[in-house]
Amino acid sequence: MVLIHLMLFGLPITNPILKFLIILIIILLTPIFLNRVKIPHILGLIIAGAIVGPNGFNLLLRDSGIILSGTAGLLYIMFLAGLEIDMAEFKINKTKSLWFGMLTFLIPMILGTFSSLYILKLSIPSSILVASMYASHTLIAYPILSALGVNRIKAVNITVGGTVITDTLSLLVLAVIIGMNTGEVNLMFWLRLSISIIIFFLITMFVFPIVAKWFLKRYHDTISQYIFVLAMVFLGAFLAECAGIEGIIGAFLTGLALNRLIATDSLLMNRVEFVGHAIFIPFFLISVGMLVDYTAFFKDLETIKVAIVMTVIATSSKFIAAWITQKTLHFSNDERRIIFGLSNAQAAATLAAVLVGFNTIIGQTSSGEPIRLLNETILNGTIVMILITCTIATFSAQKGARNIAMRNASNKVKNATL
Repeated sequence: MVLIHLMLFGLPITNPILKFLIILIIILLTPIFLNRVKIPHILGLIIAGAIVGPNGFNLLLRDSGIILSGTAGLLYIMFLAGLEIDMAEFKINKTKSLWFGMLTFLIPMILGTFSSLYILKLSIPSSILVASMYASHTLIAYPILSALGVNRIKAVNITVGGTVITDTLSLLVLAVIIGMNTGEVNLMFWLRLSISIIIFFLITMFVFPIVAKWFLKRYHDTISQYIFVLAMVFLGAFLAECAGIEGIIGAFLTGLALNRLIATDSLLMNRVEFVGHAIFIPFFLISVGMLVDYTAFFKDLETIKVAIVMTVIATSSKFIAAWITQKTLHFSNDERRIIFGLSNAQAAATLAAVLVGFNTIIGQTSSGEPIRLLNETILNGTIVMILITCTIATFSAQKGARNIAMRNASNKVKNATL
């Protein structure tokens, strides 16, 4: 029937039932096949998105439905990171999270700015914006750690805490650079941004728990509870955007706000994790894959150069930050692999920055062509960088997590026999 539909109606597929069916088949079969060759299914879903997307076989368009589902999946990843974090451990390690957060922000900012200025020959505002893309990262590998049961160890807690710091700072850089190029940065800009962020933080961390506690005590139906939690995630994300920062920060803080109210072994937590890992997160990974344009390598040599430079700087700067964190905080090599794996993947904030930069017009050429803050070559290079960094991140996190999980299991067996 699928072949008949393709022959009759052509590509891309517009039938919503068939589109959803294809995505479900991808989500179902990708882990089954890739587990046999020991490739992380997260990477497989991104590759699958590239294959079926507009730059692949053009089976599916990255339309509003895919974007909506992908956005929900991204928010879900950040929400789960906040919800599953060990709050007692997080409070103990908050200074260490700040240390890692500043390392993983400043090192990419410094290396990224200079490489963009002197290698890619970009302007100062464009160079700083590209550097902020390196500084941010997305916790794409987090579901791997959760599945292997190592998502509550100290290294993960510190990395997750650092992620909020570097992503927030990166997105503030984005806001400032765009504001400077549209003439909006003044005292009122800073005052409005500061006040709105403070109000957003107070609402999320103090009002959300009160409302959630009242609702969860009053209504015990797990379906109603789950819908309530999902609504809180999107409300937190929306309030973050209203405050002038990215929605992923709001989703993470919502997870922290509800952390103590949703027990780890509760039916509600089971449903939250199940729906996220089964539907929302795979949709996000497939939507990221749909952005990959492999033809960029064949268009011109400049795109290849930009992609290589961006990938090398993004990966090396994140590795340096992870390595310094390992040495200063006395982590093992496997814990460093996890820190690097969690912090190397570029996706959410990176996409936001490059798209905003690409859509920001700062002038016109003599022929009337728009001059963009970030040109098409940077856009294509960013998409390639996203694919490669996500690949490296998933392999690194999986290797470290598996080694730690195996050691933990071995230690349990030894203790049981004593």
